[in-house]
Amino acid sequence: MNEQANKYNTDNIPKRILSSLLASVAAGVVPRSGAPYIAIGREDEITALLSDLEQINEGGGAMRFLVGRYGSGKSFLIQLVRGFALERGFITADADLSPERRLCGGNGTGIATYRELIKNLACKSSPDGGALPIIITRWLSGLQSEIAADGISPDSPEFEKRLSGAIFSVARELESQVGGFDFAMTLVEYYKACRSEDESVKSACLRWLRGEYPNKTEARRAMGISVGSIIDDENWYDYIKLMASFVRKIGYRGLVVFIDECVNLYKIPNRISRENNYEKILAMFNDTLQGRAEGLMLVLGGTPQFLEDSRRGLFSYEALRSRLCDGRFDTGEYRNLLSPVIRLRRLSDDELLALVVRLTKLHGMYYGWQPRVTGEDEVSFIKGCLERAGANSMITPREIIRDYMTILNILYQNNDADFKSVSGGLPPIEPSKESETDLAQVSDDTHYSEKSPDEFNIDDIDI
Repeated sequence: MNEQANKYNTDNIPKRILSSLLASVAAGVVPRSGAPYIAIGREDEITALLSDLEQINEGGGAMRFLVGRYGSGKSFLIQLVRGFALERGFITADADLSPERRLCGGNGTGIATYRELIKNLACKSSPDGGALPIIITRWLSGLQSEIAADGISPDSPEFEKRLSGAIFSVARELESQVGGFDFAMTLVEYYKACRSEDESVKSACLRWLRGEYPNKTEARRAMGISVGSIIDDENWYDYIKLMASFVRKIGYRGLVVFIDECVNLYKIPNRISRENNYEKILAMFNDTLQGRAEGLMLVLGGTPQFLEDSRRGLFSYEALRSRLCDGRFDTGEYRNLLSPVIRLRRLSDDELLALVVRLTKLHGMYYGWQPRVTGEDEVSFIKGCLERAGANSMITPREIIRDYMTILNILYQNNDADFKSVSGGLPPIEPSKESETDLAQVSDDTHYSEKSPDEFNIDDIDI
């Protein structure tokens, strides 16, 4: 973690990333890039997830559930770990569930999740998504370079023979898996289209891999080969497992899939539809932990009620409840970050203060000004937030960041304003209905700082 901290020193943050970062946090949105520059706390959770990456690198599988209230930092932690995974040579894919995107369902809700994952497929050289053609093209270029390095001319028949042999070797290894034959045929057809410079067939193959064909007839007509299936609502998860196997065979360390906003499954009104989605989660859990998903890591983010509600949450499905509930000796006195469920604690008071100090520095760097904010002002702001009624239970990093960025923006635009006049009279927290539901699910083992607001010392904060 120290190496990561040195790499993301705020003194050398690119202005493009800084601009996107400040705009995102000011709007209460998780930044897609630059998250490590404002990462405060969460060392234990990050270490646990990074240890899972090493397990994936060895060919295993893993599945984690990140559980926390709205605004507690689930999505931020997902983006943070996503960036670390890309740097370590993994392929990542991420998607947010919604009423139109589910894990299981008809009318295209299942395949919509797959398409979103493939659209956001990312590698180190393409961290913002759209990496599928880049991954395949780089694989083919790498094979060509290896053969040319052996002294074989690219124009010779031997070169074509060696290249075809290497591609078919990978394809044959995939054929033994569910859907592997059609997946392998598509890869081979893509290679042939590259050799003949047939852009229409290349595009057709990528459309098949992205799950964009409504039926097999249209796929066959466009690709010119007889595929036995298409990627649809029923089988998309099998092709995620195939993608994980494929990227490992072509030199990457594995595939890490992040699925956020799983509370949308909890909100499904129809019990049968909801349980079908939970059955899909159970299948994913069993596959990853029983070694049937080589090189695949799944990270699901959701709220406490999504997990613990005994009527509609995961705990309403007995097979999942028995796997995900706390053990008899997991009383909350000690943290167990090796279990499938990671419950996000509230950031300590010191960590919240360090976050505010970091944001002050970044805001001044980007706008080229010296913020009219003293250390005492920052301490006063945190004290004011924590002294509000219910803050220990309801305050979240999102609320604090959004409010503090508003103060900084006002000070920057109004030279006659001062910190005390802008921040005076902090309004009470008004939780949303979702937050109130979350609050009922917060466990008694949530960790807070034992330090009272009057004991803050700005010199003690490590930023």
